[in-house]
Amino acid sequence: MPGNGRILIVDDEPLIRKSLYETLRFEGYEAEMASDGEEALQKIERLPIDIVIADIKMPKFSGIDLLKQVREKHPEIPVILITGYGTIDQAVEAMRLGAADYITKPIMDGEIKIVIKKLFEQKNLIEENIALRQQLARTGRDTFHQLIGKHEKMQKIYTLIETIADTKATLLIKGESGTGKRLVALAIHANDPARKDKPFVEVSCAAIPETLLESELFGHVKGAFTGAIKDRMGRFELADGGTILLDEIDTFSPALQVKLLRVLQEGEFERVGDTKTIRVDVRIIAATNQNLEELIEQGKFREDLYYRLNVIAIGLPSLRERKEDIPVLIEHFLKKFSVKNKKKFSGVSDGFLKAIEAYQWPGNVRELENVMERATIVGHGDLLTEGDLPDLFHQLSVSAEGGETTSRSLKEMLGEPEREMILRTLQECHWNRKKAAALLGVNRTTLYNKMRKYNLFGGRGEALQHV
Repeated sequence: MPGNGRILIVDDEPLIRKSLYETLRFEGYEAEMASDGEEALQKIERLPIDIVIADIKMPKFSGIDLLKQVREKHPEIPVILITGYGTIDQAVEAMRLGAADYITKPIMDGEIKIVIKKLFEQKNLIEENIALRQQLARTGRDTFHQLIGKHEKMQKIYTLIETIADTKATLLIKGESGTGKRLVALAIHANDPARKDKPFVEVSCAAIPETLLESELFGHVKGAFTGAIKDRMGRFELADGGTILLDEIDTFSPALQVKLLRVLQEGEFERVGDTKTIRVDVRIIAATNQNLEELIEQGKFREDLYYRLNVIAIGLPSLRERKEDIPVLIEHFLKKFSVKNKKKFSGVSDGFLKAIEAYQWPGNVRELENVMERATIVGHGDLLTEGDLPDLFHQLSVSAEGGETTSRSLKEMLGEPEREMILRTLQECHWNRKKAAALLGVNRTTLYNKMRKYNLFGGRGEALQHV
């Protein structure tokens, strides 16, 4: 018997209320009943309630109204909404407001038991990790798996990863390019005992042409389209039992968004050109550097898909927001690239550190990593010095010392270092776009868009656009 939990059932229909009461009592739970939202709020104030199950359609005080009140006053109590008038709009609204789940009448005993069990498992997991989180908050960590940083925001991310890793929750990782979204996904996968030994499949959605992305994700059968000479498994099938990271989820077409929504809801899909339904058990982690709320307003991203993806959101800070982490990042990359390049450096000079900390880092940690790799390649002696940094850093230093002023916008000034970094990398790679993209840690489509933004075509770059 599960037991050890008090559940409040709120429904204006006595038969449904009593039926749920008997079902939950038989399962070993303590159960309470209320005939409307106002009575429910009174019981929540008087009794320790773990879960609320409420009908959406109730006179005077609806289930949605009750959800809003509970989320405001008792956010730790999950609310399951039930209704006989299920619509997508209601589901989206309920999830937007924070409903733990949404089910329709007639209520199947097996379904409600599974939902409740899942919520209690999550609650117990959180409680089991409270002591660990408190300890970590006091001591802090410089590293967590491949993530580097001891800033308060990074500590919270480490703790959140440990808390949710072994749940089945879908995740949305948000952050600027280069902040480490892929590393967060890898850390989540590695901390999930049920999936860590299963596949981790990464898909850079923007790097795959839209016409091929559906086939890449879901596979195809022979003859589905020109060039489909044999059956092919998609990434979702390859990730079965494990984790799939959908990077740059914002590039999905409307048709693909619908198909992904079905996978999230039902765990099933068909290969391109096939009618056979395939079921998979895959944890989906989506990542984006775009504002999906704005894309929803522009009609470019489905609202219901957003709320399905955004069950748990992890926002990664930019390097500008956590500059106190720069010394520990420098130490990490110095060790890494000293070994790789067979050099021995004991540290960096004060001038080197000062120049690094003064820079705005539009490319975030990935850009710092590239700068450190370059410095260890060109550097000599015991310490890395300011002279081992790219020319851009010297120009910024001269400008700062001269006290130059400008009427340019902050966006323009922050863009200049990024343009310079891209241009220098292209020149070092002899304008080979594939090599430059790999060195910068971005896909070729992103590099192309940046080159177009900063007008880096022309001359040799124009001649080698096909590379």
